[in-house]
Amino acid sequence: MSTENNTAKNFTGVILMTYGSATTADHVEEYFERIYKGKASSATIEDFKRRYELIGHSPLVDITNSQAAHLQETLGDAYVVRAGMRHSAPFIDEAVAECKAANATSLISIILSPQFSSFIMEGYKTAFMEAAVTQGFNSEEGTAIVAGPWGIEPHFIELLARRVQESLEKLDTEYGTPVPVIFTTHSLPQRVVEKDPQYLEQLAATIDAVREKLNATHTIGSSQASETRLWFAGYQSAGHTPEEWLKPDLFDILKELKIKEAPAVLIVPIQFLTDHLEILYDLDIAAKAQCEELGIAYNRIELPNIDPLFISSLATIATSLANVHVKSM
Repeated sequence: MSTENNTAKNFTGVILMTYGSATTADHVEEYFERIYKGKASSATIEDFKRRYELIGHSPLVDITNSQAAHLQETLGDAYVVRAGMRHSAPFIDEAVAECKAANATSLISIILSPQFSSFIMEGYKTAFMEAAVTQGFNSEEGTAIVAGPWGIEPHFIELLARRVQESLEKLDTEYGTPVPVIFTTHSLPQRVVEKDPQYLEQLAATIDAVREKLNATHTIGSSQASETRLWFAGYQSAGHTPEEWLKPDLFDILKELKIKEAPAVLIVPIQFLTDHLEILYDLDIAAKAQCEELGIAYNRIELPNIDPLFISSLATIATSLANVHVKSM
């Protein structure tokens, strides 16, 4: 057998999977039709069009494609990396087909949510596995694998800790007091968490890991600042439905900080990995307006996007699963 064929035989496909997004207000209707199949109300559609008009453009798809390109460069020629979206192009099945066309003989998919509820994320697995089977891959034989939760992956934790460290050093100096920190994640209906309580455990594990990293390798101001700083965990981007969503909501925490006379706040998203609507509107516009209403200066950390540490995190996940596959053959 030739060297060329041997190389092709060992190709591993890597799919970075995320939800997808409308790009501008003009794409909202088509995007909602894919998700809700005509069940979204006109009021909801118009509300989201307004949000997209305010942010101008959602870069989620562009950034995810860029993450895939950077991961490809990091992993090298033995891998073929693609981005796949559930609800917008490029779709998951298209990404799988491209990996097959590039001679990948096994597939690894990574859901771009470090912590996730299996109840919510099952759709990703279904879409990926259906596409994999169509292209001749087999999960039972280990040629199609979905990575599990990775919210405490060391590179990811280091990146979050650095972001928090850098921000608090500036803010504590500017305001002359330890600035409170709010870790935020996407809210879910309470009924979902009751079916899958591991979601909350994963969120807590990420927050604990970040704080442990800060305590172990980063010094934020004086020891007094560390002891008196307020730390919170809350939820953002709750849906517009009458059912109960996870608490505390971000705005509830901000109101508590108003009572405590906090001059500023640092918001630390620990689940969102790229700039998109839930960041550019829900935080940078809506939460910022709430802060201004309460007299609190709004600040948030920069998201991972294409930071080298984040790409290293994805590479670690991919290669560890690829190594497991090779050993099992």
